[in-house]
Amino acid sequence: MRRVHATLTLFVLLGGGLIVGGCVQQPDGTTTVNAGQGAAGTGVALLGLLTLLSLAPALLMMVTAFTRIVVVLALLRNAIGVPQLPPNQIIIGLALFLTAFIMAPQWRAIHETAVQPYLRGEINEAEAFRRGQQPIRDFMLRQTREQDLALFVRLSGSPQPNTVDDVPTYVVIPAFIISELKTAFQMGFILFIPFLIIDLIVSSALLSMGMMMLPPMVVSLPFKILLFVLVNGWYLIAGSLVRSFG
Repeated sequence: MRRVHATLTLFVLLGGGLIVGGCVQQPDGTTTVNAGQGAAGTGVALLGLLTLLSLAPALLMMVTAFTRIVVVLALLRNAIGVPQLPPNQIIIGLALFLTAFIMAPQWRAIHETAVQPYLRGEINEAEAFRRGQQPIRDFMLRQTREQDLALFVRLSGSPQPNTVDDVPTYVVIPAFIISELKTAFQMGFILFIPFLIIDLIVSSALLSMGMMMLPPMVVSLPFKILLFVLVNGWYLIAGSLVRSFG
């Protein structure tokens, strides 16, 4: 039970700390203890822990491969022309498992360098957080464009960093997110092209036959699905998404 509690605490701290770490100044080393405020402090700490626990899944999804994957899958669904299929639950589930597959090296590094030493009592929570966030930071920085990172460095008003290691995590996260969105839209544009060609061919054929009252989507949809199946579309999509993070 202690191992589960310690692991959960570390991941909650990691999820919340990725956002606020670097925004809060370190204390000056002096400590004032007021016994009368102990109960209130405990209540505030518990409230903060519950808040971080509720936000941790969303925070961890935004700093992983999930954003790119789910946007590409949603664009693929719209490109085929069936916005309801596959259902949202299937899209989210596939995105989560692909994210877990892609992020496995990072989770393994966090487990070996932060979680296990913390459970053995070799390091404290602060050191565990510092070690735990490093693999996530490295992953985000590899996928972030320099111009996006430079934008948020300027907007933050922080001093110009000498290296990317000096960039605060709260600056890296939004730069990573907009880089992921741009990459996802680029991949989505490529996915739209073959299906758009089918739409144009079907529309031209219907116009030439004088069947202007027949919606082109009704005719083109089976051909889109057939094309996607013939080229083994899910195989190509899954492979391309995983390799795009290489």
